[in-house]
Amino acid sequence: MENTEMKKIIDRQRTFFQTGTTLDVSFRIAALKRLQYMIQHHEKEIEAALLLDLKKSSFESYMCETGLVLDEIRYMLRHIRSFAKEQDVRTPLAQFCSRSYRKPSPYGVTLIVSPWNYPILLTLDPLIDAIAAGNTVILKPSAYSPACSDLLAKLIHRYFPAKYLTVITGGRSENTALLQQHFDYIFFTGSPDAGRKVMKKASETLTPVSLELGGKSPCIIDETANLKMAARKIAWGKFLNAGQTCISIDYVFIHESVKKAFITELKKEINKRYSNAAFNDSYPKIVNRRHYNRLKKLISTETKIIGGEYNDIERKIAPALLPETDFNRPVMQEEIFGPLLPIISYKNINKIIQTLKNKEKPLACYVFTSKKATAHKIIHEVSYGGGCINDVVVHISNHNLPFGGVGNSGMGSYHGKYSFETFSHKKGIVKSNSKFDVPVRYAPYGKLKYFLIKKLL
Repeated sequence: MENTEMKKIIDRQRTFFQTGTTLDVSFRIAALKRLQYMIQHHEKEIEAALLLDLKKSSFESYMCETGLVLDEIRYMLRHIRSFAKEQDVRTPLAQFCSRSYRKPSPYGVTLIVSPWNYPILLTLDPLIDAIAAGNTVILKPSAYSPACSDLLAKLIHRYFPAKYLTVITGGRSENTALLQQHFDYIFFTGSPDAGRKVMKKASETLTPVSLELGGKSPCIIDETANLKMAARKIAWGKFLNAGQTCISIDYVFIHESVKKAFITELKKEINKRYSNAAFNDSYPKIVNRRHYNRLKKLISTETKIIGGEYNDIERKIAPALLPETDFNRPVMQEEIFGPLLPIISYKNINKIIQTLKNKEKPLACYVFTSKKATAHKIIHEVSYGGGCINDVVVHISNHNLPFGGVGNSGMGSYHGKYSFETFSHKKGIVKSNSKFDVPVRYAPYGKLKYFLIKKLL
Protein backbone atom coordinates (compact mmCIF):
# COMPACT_ATOMS: atom_id res chain seq x y z
CA MET A 1 0.00 0.00 0.00
CA GLU A 2 1.35 3.43 -0.99
CA ASN A 3 2.02 6.17 1.56
CA THR A 4 -0.58 8.40 -0.07
CA GLU A 5 -3.26 5.73 0.29
CA MET A 6 -2.38 5.20 3.94
CA LYS A 7 -2.54 8.93 4.55
CA LYS A 8 -6.04 9.02 3.03
CA ILE A 9 -7.18 6.27 5.43
CA ILE A 10 -5.73 8.13 8.41
CA ASP A 11 -7.22 11.45 7.27
CA ARG A 12 -10.66 9.82 6.95
CA GLN A 13 -10.36 8.46 10.46
CA ARG A 14 -9.25 11.83 11.81
CA THR A 15 -12.20 13.53 10.11
CA PHE A 16 -14.56 10.97 11.63
CA PHE A 17 -13.00 11.34 15.08
CA GLN A 18 -13.41 15.11 14.91
CA THR A 19 -17.16 14.73 14.46
CA GLY A 20 -17.26 13.69 18.13
CA THR A 21 -19.18 10.50 17.44
CA THR A 22 -16.78 8.31 19.44
CA LEU A 23 -17.06 10.60 22.48
CA ASP A 24 -20.50 9.16 23.17
CA VAL A 25 -20.10 6.22 25.58
CA SER A 26 -23.21 4.60 24.11
CA PHE A 27 -21.51 4.52 20.71
CA ARG A 28 -18.48 2.78 22.24
CA ILE A 29 -20.68 0.22 24.00
CA ALA A 30 -22.48 -0.55 20.74
CA ALA A 31 -19.12 -1.03 19.01
CA LEU A 32 -17.88 -3.40 21.73
CA LYS A 33 -21.09 -5.44 21.50
CA ARG A 34 -20.72 -5.63 17.74
CA LEU A 35 -17.14 -6.83 18.15
CA GLN A 36 -18.33 -9.40 20.68
CA TYR A 37 -20.98 -10.62 18.24
CA MET A 38 -18.36 -10.84 15.48
CA ILE A 39 -16.04 -13.02 17.56
CA GLN A 40 -18.77 -15.31 18.86
CA HIS A 41 -20.29 -15.89 15.43
CA HIS A 42 -16.95 -16.54 13.74
CA GLU A 43 -15.25 -18.51 16.51
CA LYS A 44 -14.77 -21.58 14.32
CA GLU A 45 -13.13 -19.50 11.59
CA ILE A 46 -10.79 -17.97 14.17
CA GLU A 47 -9.96 -21.43 15.47
CA ALA A 48 -9.22 -22.64 11.93
CA ALA A 49 -6.93 -19.67 11.25
CA LEU A 50 -4.97 -20.31 14.47
CA LEU A 51 -4.62 -23.93 13.44
CA LEU A 52 -3.20 -22.91 10.07
CA ASP A 53 -0.75 -20.35 11.42
CA LEU A 54 0.44 -22.02 14.62
CA LYS A 55 -1.18 -25.46 14.80
CA LYS A 56 -2.93 -24.48 18.02
CA SER A 57 -5.46 -26.95 19.39
CA SER A 58 -9.08 -25.91 19.93
CA PHE A 59 -8.53 -25.88 23.69
CA GLU A 60 -5.40 -23.73 23.57
CA SER A 61 -6.96 -21.39 21.00
CA TYR A 62 -9.88 -20.67 23.31
CA MET A 63 -7.93 -20.65 26.59
CA CYS A 64 -5.18 -18.32 25.37
CA GLU A 65 -6.86 -16.28 22.64
CA THR A 66 -10.61 -16.18 21.98
CA GLY A 67 -11.70 -16.75 25.58
CA LEU A 68 -9.45 -14.02 26.94
CA VAL A 69 -10.65 -11.58 24.26
CA LEU A 70 -14.31 -12.21 25.11
CA ASP A 71 -13.49 -11.83 28.80
CA GLU A 72 -11.88 -8.43 28.14
CA ILE A 73 -14.97 -7.28 26.23
CA ARG A 74 -17.26 -8.36 29.07
CA TYR A 75 -15.08 -6.55 31.57
CA MET A 76 -15.10 -3.33 29.56
CA LEU A 77 -18.86 -3.48 29.04
CA ARG A 78 -19.33 -3.76 32.82
CA HIS A 79 -17.01 -0.89 33.69
CA ILE A 80 -16.85 1.50 30.74
CA ARG A 81 -19.36 4.03 32.08
CA SER A 82 -17.55 4.38 35.40
CA PHE A 83 -14.15 4.58 33.65
CA ALA A 84 -15.40 7.35 31.35
CA LYS A 85 -16.80 9.53 34.15
CA GLU A 86 -15.17 12.73 35.30
CA GLN A 87 -13.24 12.14 38.52
CA ASP A 88 -13.28 14.81 41.22
CA VAL A 89 -10.03 15.54 43.05
CA ARG A 90 -9.20 17.67 46.06
CA THR A 91 -9.05 21.43 45.46
CA PRO A 92 -6.36 23.37 47.37
CA LEU A 93 -7.30 26.20 49.69
CA ALA A 94 -5.90 28.82 47.30
CA GLN A 95 -8.59 27.82 44.77
CA PHE A 96 -11.55 27.52 47.16
CA CYS A 97 -15.03 27.84 45.68
CA SER A 98 -13.71 25.84 42.69
CA ARG A 99 -14.13 22.29 41.48
CA SER A 100 -11.12 20.26 40.33
CA TYR A 101 -11.53 17.11 38.26
CA ARG A 102 -9.93 14.77 35.75
CA LYS A 103 -11.63 14.25 32.41
CA PRO A 104 -10.67 11.07 30.48
CA SER A 105 -10.46 11.92 26.77
CA PRO A 106 -9.51 9.73 23.78
CA TYR A 107 -6.28 10.49 21.96
CA GLY A 108 -7.79 10.24 18.46
CA VAL A 109 -6.41 8.11 15.64
CA THR A 110 -4.45 5.20 17.12
CA LEU A 111 -2.18 2.61 15.53
CA ILE A 112 -2.02 -0.90 17.00
CA VAL A 113 0.80 -3.13 15.73
CA SER A 114 0.46 -6.74 16.89
CA PRO A 115 2.72 -9.83 16.75
CA TRP A 116 2.27 -13.34 15.38
CA ASN A 117 2.55 -15.52 18.51
CA TYR A 118 -0.94 -14.69 19.85
CA PRO A 119 -2.36 -13.06 16.73
CA ILE A 120 -5.98 -12.86 17.91
CA LEU A 121 -5.44 -11.95 21.57
CA LEU A 122 -2.70 -9.38 21.05
CA THR A 123 -4.57 -7.71 18.20
CA LEU A 124 -8.08 -7.62 19.64
CA ASP A 125 -7.29 -6.94 23.31
CA PRO A 126 -5.76 -3.50 22.64
CA LEU A 127 -8.45 -2.88 20.01
CA ILE A 128 -11.13 -3.41 22.69
CA ASP A 129 -9.34 -0.98 24.97
CA ALA A 130 -8.89 1.68 22.29
CA ILE A 131 -12.58 1.43 21.36
CA ALA A 132 -13.65 1.68 25.02
CA ALA A 133 -11.58 4.84 25.45
CA GLY A 134 -13.19 6.43 22.36
CA ASN A 135 -10.47 6.27 19.71
CA THR A 136 -10.49 5.29 16.07
CA VAL A 137 -8.06 2.48 15.23
CA ILE A 138 -5.79 1.27 12.48
CA LEU A 139 -4.73 -2.32 13.10
CA LYS A 140 -1.53 -3.78 11.67
CA PRO A 141 -1.37 -7.54 12.40
CA SER A 142 1.72 -9.59 11.67
CA ALA A 143 2.60 -10.95 8.24
CA TYR A 144 3.96 -14.09 9.98
CA SER A 145 0.41 -15.18 10.88
CA PRO A 146 -1.28 -14.59 7.50
CA ALA A 147 -4.41 -16.70 8.06
CA CYS A 148 -5.30 -14.79 11.23
CA SER A 149 -4.34 -11.41 9.76
CA ASP A 150 -6.43 -11.96 6.62
CA LEU A 151 -9.40 -13.20 8.65
CA LEU A 152 -9.29 -10.19 10.97
CA ALA A 153 -9.15 -7.85 7.99
CA LYS A 154 -12.12 -9.58 6.37
CA LEU A 155 -14.27 -9.60 9.51
CA ILE A 156 -13.51 -6.12 10.81
CA HIS A 157 -14.10 -4.54 7.39
CA ARG A 158 -17.40 -6.42 7.22
CA TYR A 159 -18.61 -5.30 10.64
CA PHE A 160 -17.15 -1.78 10.94
CA PRO A 161 -16.70 1.21 8.62
CA ALA A 162 -13.10 1.93 7.60
CA LYS A 163 -13.40 5.51 8.84
CA TYR A 164 -13.66 3.98 12.33
CA LEU A 165 -11.66 0.72 12.28
CA THR A 166 -9.27 -0.38 9.53
CA VAL A 167 -6.95 -3.37 9.17
CA ILE A 168 -3.84 -3.06 7.04
CA THR A 169 -2.10 -6.34 6.23
CA GLY A 170 1.33 -6.87 4.71
CA GLY A 171 4.94 -7.02 5.83
CA ARG A 172 7.86 -4.72 6.49
CA SER A 173 7.08 -2.26 3.72
CA GLU A 174 3.60 -1.66 5.15
CA ASN A 175 5.05 -1.32 8.67
CA THR A 176 7.59 1.20 7.42
CA ALA A 177 4.96 3.17 5.51
CA LEU A 178 2.64 3.28 8.53
CA LEU A 179 5.38 4.64 10.76
CA GLN A 180 5.88 7.51 8.31
CA GLN A 181 2.36 8.71 9.18
CA HIS A 182 1.24 10.87 12.05
CA PHE A 183 -0.87 9.09 14.65
CA ASP A 184 -2.19 10.34 17.96
CA TYR A 185 -1.11 7.18 19.79
CA ILE A 186 0.87 4.03 18.92
CA PHE A 187 0.50 0.71 20.71
CA PHE A 188 3.19 -1.79 19.69
CA THR A 189 3.76 -5.40 20.72
CA GLY A 190 6.91 -7.08 19.46
CA SER A 191 10.65 -7.40 19.97
CA PRO A 192 12.84 -4.83 21.75
CA ASP A 193 14.74 -4.10 18.52
CA ALA A 194 11.52 -3.34 16.63
CA GLY A 195 10.26 -1.35 19.61
CA ARG A 196 13.27 0.96 19.41
CA LYS A 197 12.51 1.67 15.76
CA VAL A 198 8.87 2.43 16.56
CA MET A 199 9.83 4.78 19.36
CA LYS A 200 12.41 6.53 17.19
CA LYS A 201 9.84 7.21 14.45
CA ALA A 202 7.19 8.25 16.98
CA SER A 203 9.58 10.78 18.49
CA GLU A 204 9.64 12.69 15.19
CA THR A 205 5.98 13.64 15.67
CA LEU A 206 6.03 13.50 19.51
CA THR A 207 3.50 10.67 19.38
CA PRO A 208 3.03 8.85 22.70
CA VAL A 209 3.65 5.10 22.64
CA SER A 210 3.08 1.92 24.59
CA LEU A 211 5.72 -0.72 23.94
CA GLU A 212 4.95 -4.31 24.96
CA LEU A 213 8.25 -6.08 24.34
CA GLY A 214 9.97 -9.15 25.79
CA GLY A 215 13.29 -10.36 27.14
CA LYS A 216 14.85 -13.28 28.95
CA SER A 217 12.40 -13.91 31.78
CA PRO A 218 13.89 -16.02 34.60
CA CYS A 219 12.32 -18.54 36.94
CA ILE A 220 14.01 -19.02 40.33
CA ILE A 221 13.49 -22.25 42.28
CA ASP A 222 14.99 -22.45 45.76
CA GLU A 223 15.67 -25.49 47.92
CA THR A 224 12.33 -25.16 49.78
CA ALA A 225 10.08 -25.24 46.70
CA ASN A 226 7.44 -27.88 46.04
CA LEU A 227 9.30 -29.46 43.13
CA LYS A 228 6.43 -31.57 41.83
CA MET A 229 4.09 -28.58 41.65
CA ALA A 230 6.84 -26.37 40.21
CA ALA A 231 7.58 -28.91 37.47
CA ARG A 232 3.89 -29.20 36.54
CA LYS A 233 3.35 -25.45 36.31
CA ILE A 234 6.65 -24.74 34.58
CA ALA A 235 6.02 -27.42 31.94
CA TRP A 236 2.61 -25.88 31.23
CA GLY A 237 3.79 -22.27 31.12
CA LYS A 238 7.02 -22.91 29.24
CA PHE A 239 5.67 -25.18 26.52
CA LEU A 240 2.39 -23.33 26.01
CA ASN A 241 2.32 -22.33 22.33
CA ALA A 242 5.61 -24.26 21.99
CA GLY A 243 7.36 -21.62 24.08
CA GLN A 244 6.39 -18.80 21.73
CA THR A 245 5.06 -16.58 24.51
CA CYS A 246 6.49 -13.21 25.54
CA ILE A 247 6.08 -13.97 29.27
CA SER A 248 7.27 -17.55 28.95
CA ILE A 249 10.06 -18.74 31.24
CA ASP A 250 13.26 -18.21 29.29
CA TYR A 251 15.53 -20.05 31.72
CA VAL A 252 15.52 -21.58 35.21
CA PHE A 253 17.81 -20.79 38.14
CA ILE A 254 17.63 -23.73 40.56
CA HIS A 255 19.40 -24.39 43.84
CA GLU A 256 22.10 -26.98 43.28
CA SER A 257 20.77 -29.23 46.07
CA VAL A 258 17.47 -29.87 44.26
CA LYS A 259 18.47 -29.60 40.60
CA LYS A 260 18.59 -33.35 39.96
CA ALA A 261 15.25 -33.95 41.68
CA PHE A 262 13.61 -31.08 39.78
CA ILE A 263 14.80 -32.36 36.40
CA THR A 264 13.42 -35.78 37.26
CA GLU A 265 10.00 -34.28 38.07
CA LEU A 266 10.09 -32.10 34.95
CA LYS A 267 10.88 -35.07 32.72
CA LYS A 268 7.88 -36.91 34.21
CA GLU A 269 5.61 -33.96 33.41
CA ILE A 270 6.89 -33.68 29.85
CA ASN A 271 6.46 -37.41 29.23
CA LYS A 272 2.95 -37.27 30.68
CA ARG A 273 1.68 -34.16 28.91
CA TYR A 274 3.81 -33.83 25.75
CA SER A 275 4.36 -37.41 24.67
CA ASN A 276 5.80 -37.59 21.14
CA ALA A 277 5.24 -33.82 20.92
CA ALA A 278 7.02 -33.32 17.60
CA PHE A 279 4.44 -35.56 15.95
CA ASN A 280 1.44 -34.72 18.13
CA ASP A 281 -1.46 -32.90 16.47
CA SER A 282 -2.31 -30.96 19.64
CA TYR A 283 1.20 -29.52 20.03
CA PRO A 284 1.85 -26.15 18.29
CA LYS A 285 4.39 -25.63 15.55
CA ILE A 286 7.14 -23.02 15.21
CA VAL A 287 5.76 -20.09 13.25
CA ASN A 288 8.11 -20.19 10.25
CA ARG A 289 11.19 -21.85 8.83
CA ARG A 290 13.57 -19.08 9.93
CA HIS A 291 12.60 -19.31 13.59
CA TYR A 292 12.57 -23.11 13.39
CA ASN A 293 16.13 -23.22 12.02
CA ARG A 294 17.28 -20.66 14.60
CA LEU A 295 16.00 -22.86 17.44
CA LYS A 296 17.57 -25.99 15.97
CA LYS A 297 20.89 -24.16 15.76
CA LEU A 298 20.64 -23.13 19.42
CA ILE A 299 20.02 -26.75 20.41
CA SER A 300 23.01 -27.91 18.36
CA THR A 301 25.38 -25.71 20.38
CA GLU A 302 24.54 -27.49 23.65
CA THR A 303 26.57 -30.39 25.02
CA LYS A 304 23.67 -32.09 26.81
CA ILE A 305 20.04 -32.15 25.66
CA ILE A 306 17.05 -33.94 27.15
CA GLY A 307 14.28 -34.26 24.55
CA GLY A 308 14.17 -31.78 21.68
CA GLU A 309 13.17 -34.14 18.87
CA TYR A 310 12.47 -32.45 15.49
CA ASN A 311 9.74 -32.70 12.91
CA ASP A 312 11.13 -30.84 9.89
CA ILE A 313 7.98 -31.24 7.83
CA GLU A 314 5.62 -29.62 10.33
CA ARG A 315 8.25 -27.40 11.99
CA LYS A 316 7.74 -28.88 15.45
CA ILE A 317 10.32 -29.17 18.21
CA ALA A 318 9.57 -31.28 21.28
CA PRO A 319 10.30 -29.78 24.73
CA ALA A 320 14.06 -29.62 25.17
CA LEU A 321 15.80 -29.36 28.54
CA LEU A 322 19.33 -27.94 28.54
CA PRO A 323 20.71 -28.91 31.97
CA GLU A 324 24.39 -28.10 31.48
CA THR A 325 24.25 -24.64 29.93
CA ASP A 326 25.73 -21.36 31.20
CA PHE A 327 25.57 -17.65 30.42
CA ASN A 328 28.32 -17.90 27.80
CA ARG A 329 26.33 -20.24 25.55
CA PRO A 330 24.45 -18.92 22.49
CA VAL A 331 21.09 -19.97 24.02
CA MET A 332 21.64 -17.42 26.80
CA GLN A 333 22.52 -14.54 24.47
CA GLU A 334 19.02 -13.95 23.06
CA GLU A 335 15.37 -14.42 23.93
CA ILE A 336 14.65 -18.06 23.07
CA PHE A 337 10.97 -17.84 22.08
CA GLY A 338 10.67 -21.58 21.67
CA PRO A 339 10.42 -24.89 23.64
CA LEU A 340 14.02 -24.85 24.88
CA LEU A 341 14.59 -24.58 28.65
CA PRO A 342 18.09 -23.85 29.95
CA ILE A 343 18.57 -24.92 33.59
CA ILE A 344 21.34 -23.24 35.60
CA SER A 345 22.19 -24.19 39.19
CA TYR A 346 23.10 -21.75 41.94
CA LYS A 347 24.35 -21.79 45.53
CA ASN A 348 23.65 -18.31 46.84
CA ILE A 349 20.39 -16.42 46.21
CA ASN A 350 22.12 -13.06 46.71
CA LYS A 351 24.45 -13.76 43.80
CA ILE A 352 21.45 -14.65 41.62
CA ILE A 353 19.75 -11.38 42.52
CA GLN A 354 22.91 -9.46 41.67
CA THR A 355 23.17 -11.30 38.34
CA LEU A 356 19.60 -10.28 37.47
CA LYS A 357 20.28 -6.68 38.49
CA ASN A 358 23.17 -6.55 36.05
CA LYS A 359 21.11 -7.79 33.10
CA GLU A 360 18.39 -6.18 30.99
CA LYS A 361 15.08 -5.92 32.83
CA PRO A 362 12.82 -8.82 31.79
CA LEU A 363 9.10 -8.74 31.10
CA ALA A 364 8.42 -11.40 33.74
CA CYS A 365 10.02 -13.15 36.69
CA TYR A 366 8.79 -16.26 38.51
CA VAL A 367 9.73 -17.56 41.95
CA PHE A 368 9.06 -20.97 43.50
CA THR A 369 9.75 -21.04 47.23
CA SER A 370 8.19 -21.81 50.60
CA LYS A 371 10.02 -18.86 52.18
CA LYS A 372 8.14 -15.56 52.25
CA ALA A 373 11.41 -13.75 52.86
CA THR A 374 12.97 -15.14 49.67
CA ALA A 375 9.98 -14.18 47.53
CA HIS A 376 9.87 -10.71 49.09
CA LYS A 377 13.59 -10.16 48.57
CA ILE A 378 13.41 -10.99 44.84
CA ILE A 379 10.26 -8.93 44.26
CA HIS A 380 11.68 -6.01 46.24
CA GLU A 381 15.17 -5.93 44.75
CA VAL A 382 14.82 -7.08 41.12
CA SER A 383 13.25 -4.83 38.47
CA TYR A 384 10.91 -6.57 35.99
CA GLY A 385 7.49 -6.15 34.42
CA GLY A 386 5.38 -8.59 36.48
CA GLY A 387 5.20 -12.20 37.51
CA CYS A 388 4.10 -14.86 39.97
CA ILE A 389 5.10 -16.58 43.19
CA ASN A 390 4.68 -20.36 42.97
CA ASP A 391 3.04 -20.07 39.57
CA VAL A 392 3.78 -18.89 36.03
CA VAL A 393 2.12 -16.80 33.31
CA VAL A 394 -1.30 -16.50 35.00
CA HIS A 395 -0.82 -12.86 36.06
CA ILE A 396 -1.60 -11.88 32.45
CA SER A 397 -5.25 -12.95 32.87
CA ASN A 398 -6.11 -10.77 35.90
CA HIS A 399 -7.92 -7.58 34.82
CA ASN A 400 -7.02 -5.94 38.12
CA LEU A 401 -3.28 -6.15 37.49
CA PRO A 402 -1.33 -3.92 35.09
CA PHE A 403 0.52 -5.83 32.39
CA GLY A 404 3.61 -4.30 30.84
CA GLY A 405 7.38 -4.17 30.86
CA VAL A 406 10.10 -1.91 32.15
CA GLY A 407 13.32 -0.81 30.48
CA ASN A 408 14.26 -3.18 27.66
CA SER A 409 11.01 -5.13 28.12
CA GLY A 410 8.78 -2.17 27.34
CA MET A 411 6.94 0.86 28.67
CA GLY A 412 3.34 1.47 29.61
CA SER A 413 0.81 -1.10 30.79
CA TYR A 414 -2.65 -2.35 29.93
CA HIS A 415 -5.46 -4.81 30.81
CA GLY A 416 -8.69 -3.82 32.54
CA LYS A 417 -8.79 -0.28 33.87
CA TYR A 418 -5.13 0.20 32.98
CA SER A 419 -6.05 -0.30 29.32
CA PHE A 420 -8.68 2.44 29.44
CA GLU A 421 -6.13 4.77 31.03
CA THR A 422 -3.48 3.85 28.46
CA PHE A 423 -5.70 4.90 25.56
CA SER A 424 -7.02 8.03 27.33
CA HIS A 425 -5.51 11.40 28.01
CA LYS A 426 -6.50 12.72 31.44
CA LYS A 427 -7.38 16.39 31.20
CA GLY A 428 -6.94 18.29 34.45
CA ILE A 429 -9.75 20.85 34.85
CA VAL A 430 -10.46 23.57 37.42
CA LYS A 431 -13.97 25.06 37.30
CA SER A 432 -14.05 28.34 39.22
CA ASN A 433 -17.08 30.10 40.67
CA SER A 434 -18.04 32.92 38.30
CA LYS A 435 -19.55 34.96 41.18
CA PHE A 436 -16.51 34.92 43.46
CA ASP A 437 -12.87 35.84 42.95
CA VAL A 438 -9.77 35.96 45.13
CA PRO A 439 -8.17 39.39 44.72
CA VAL A 440 -4.90 38.48 46.44
CA ARG A 441 -3.39 37.07 43.22
CA TYR A 442 -3.74 40.29 41.24
CA ALA A 443 -1.18 43.10 41.01
CA PRO A 444 -0.17 45.43 42.49
CA TYR A 445 1.38 43.35 45.25
CA GLY A 446 2.21 44.56 48.75
CA LYS A 447 3.10 43.31 52.20
CA LEU A 448 -0.45 42.28 53.06
CA LYS A 449 -0.85 40.22 49.87
CA TYR A 450 2.58 38.68 50.44
CA PHE A 451 1.50 37.66 53.96
CA LEU A 452 -1.79 36.18 52.69
CA ILE A 453 -0.23 34.23 49.83
CA LYS A 454 2.21 32.59 52.24
CA LYS A 455 -0.76 31.47 54.32
CA LEU A 456 -2.60 30.10 51.30
CA LEU A 457 0.29 28.28 49.58
